[in-house]
Amino acid sequence: MLNRRPEMRVLVTGSQGFIGKNLVVRLGELPNFDVVGFERGDGLATLADKVLQADAVVHLAGENRPKDEADLEKGNAELTRVLCDAIQSSGRKLPFVFASSLQAELSNPYGLSKRAGEKAVEELAARTGNPSVIYRLPGVFGKWCKPNYNSVVATFCYNTAFGLPLQINDPSTRLRLVYVDDVVSEFLLAIGSVADGVRWGEVTPEYAITLGELAAQIDAFRMSRTTLVSERVGSGLLRALYATYVSYFPPSSFAYNLPRHGDERGAFVEMLKTPDCGQFSCFTAHPGVTRGGHYHHTKSEKFLVIKGSARFCFRHLVTNEMYQLLTSGELPQVVETVPGWAHDITNVGEDEMVVMLWANEIFDQNKPDTIPMKVTL
Repeated sequence: MLNRRPEMRVLVTGSQGFIGKNLVVRLGELPNFDVVGFERGDGLATLADKVLQADAVVHLAGENRPKDEADLEKGNAELTRVLCDAIQSSGRKLPFVFASSLQAELSNPYGLSKRAGEKAVEELAARTGNPSVIYRLPGVFGKWCKPNYNSVVATFCYNTAFGLPLQINDPSTRLRLVYVDDVVSEFLLAIGSVADGVRWGEVTPEYAITLGELAAQIDAFRMSRTTLVSERVGSGLLRALYATYVSYFPPSSFAYNLPRHGDERGAFVEMLKTPDCGQFSCFTAHPGVTRGGHYHHTKSEKFLVIKGSARFCFRHLVTNEMYQLLTSGELPQVVETVPGWAHDITNVGEDEMVVMLWANEIFDQNKPDTIPMKVTL
């Protein structure tokens, strides 16, 4: 449970970075939080004053790929030590969240600089009991991540969105990933529940995917605008990847056209297809026009008239029992077609009729399960 006060000021270092932007937006959604930012270009000498304004600290700032390797020590280790000294000098215990990296386990210059930052946080907690949480983050992905910098997900999403080629040296390379929304949620929980001393935090869920699988999945997102078959983007990794992919669209790509099939009866447009839950379409009919006049053995459909007035007619294939019902856009009502009953729909109003349609399977020209039959004898 978040610590509820009239106002909690959170110092966010790296507030204009990828994770920082996402965190600042989320904090802005909470009425009892305020943000004190520390950005690239702010001098280290300003940290002490910013710490005095803060009730909690989330330390995200750091160097990743500097032109000069020496900047890794300054931007990661030294910055963290200065921040820890400022917290101690304030004479207060401030909930402290430190975003480190899995590379702190390695002996490369970046990993060593992040490990030095971790040690500074550990030493602060040992000296003062300051409540601190250290997160060794794997690859973080999500909206506003800079492509061609530190996230292959961002690079693949950006390049695919803009029609640029992907470079993959080893498609079997396995990635460990966490989604930025989950990172931010974990940090917010940590601010309100951290105990004295240091502990090691973990962001869940963590996802695993190979470079080849990642590239193929993002390309499937791209192709869905052509095939109209949506990927399973409702949960988990695919939900997060799809949100990330579309976040790189320029405004000129926000909309895309669909094929429109029209004749003297009206128009028919397929909007969205799913791998295993059917498809969504819409159609129009001019006054007096009847559409349908067929039956299905297994396929089922749901109709919603959103404009105009309609008469649905049904006839049982075996008993010839007849049934009809009237509905209109004035009454949100789903009409289901039932296997074994022939059915049609007629525009009985004076204006164009517009109808939404869901079918439980994608239409297959080779196995249409749609057999023509006149409904009214």
